[in-house]
Amino acid sequence: MDRHSVQWRGYIPAITTPFTGEGALDLDALDRLLQWLHQEGMHGIIIGGTQGEWFTINQAERKQLMQAVGRKLGGKIPIIAGCSGYTSGEVAAHAKLAAEHGFNGILVTPPPYMVPTNREILAFYREVNDAVSLPICVYNWPPGTNVDMSLDLLREIAELSNVVAIKNSTADLRHFVDVLFALKDKVRVFGVPMNDLGILLVQQGADGTMGAGAVLGRELPGYFNAIWDNDIPRARQLGDRNEVLMRAWFNTDYTGRFGSAQAIFKAALNELGLPGGFPRRPLLPLEADGVRAVREILVKLGKVSA
Repeated sequence: MDRHSVQWRGYIPAITTPFTGEGALDLDALDRLLQWLHQEGMHGIIIGGTQGEWFTINQAERKQLMQAVGRKLGGKIPIIAGCSGYTSGEVAAHAKLAAEHGFNGILVTPPPYMVPTNREILAFYREVNDAVSLPICVYNWPPGTNVDMSLDLLREIAELSNVVAIKNSTADLRHFVDVLFALKDKVRVFGVPMNDLGILLVQQGADGTMGAGAVLGRELPGYFNAIWDNDIPRARQLGDRNEVLMRAWFNTDYTGRFGSAQAIFKAALNELGLPGGFPRRPLLPLEADGVRAVREILVKLGKVSA
């Protein structure tokens, strides 16, 4: 496999997982959220990723999620399963469920918490590659793994037979650009900022952004649609609106300014009248000041009334 084995491009959000206030998986809310995301024209979705709070979901719940998403969106848009885990065996078990329920690929970080070496990361991805059948998107996520995978390491990983894409969520822009130009002919590269620079990077072969939350709805895939249509003023306008949100809610390393990213996106969805639900403990809902900060930006962008 390589980049030509999949048709992934554009805005593919890692979506939130709706939970009730008591912490139960809310499948009815998930169904409504999936319906909205599809209607808003997302170019695909990712479930069970960082924003999906994969670290709180047990295997039975993961199966329920995959069944629900596969049934609702399978065959309509690309669906990618977050399958990160502490061992390659865990990842393989998650990937088996994804394959059974019609997913088009999996998203995998290096093992979190333990800060593995380059040698260990390569061995981990090699074991995952040999154990799964689905296309793999490698996820470079320094805030969650304490590892910012180097170009040399990503170059080796990209040679594995099932690796087709890299979600490069590094805050190091030079590193992102180096990876893009070195590997774009081999794998799809996601993570472009949705601004003027992002326009240039897409024009130079970047594939899109695996973003989070999708709270601006059709504006987000619209940014990439506009670039592909060569409507650069429209792309710039939509990108500027997303930048307002990102600067107000998140730090430069993509961590939340006044709560977890999951809590921020869920509060925003709830303010929009969409089924965000609650984060699951140990993550907590935003405090009142945080909710006000979220609402202030949504009002500024004309998404809700003052």
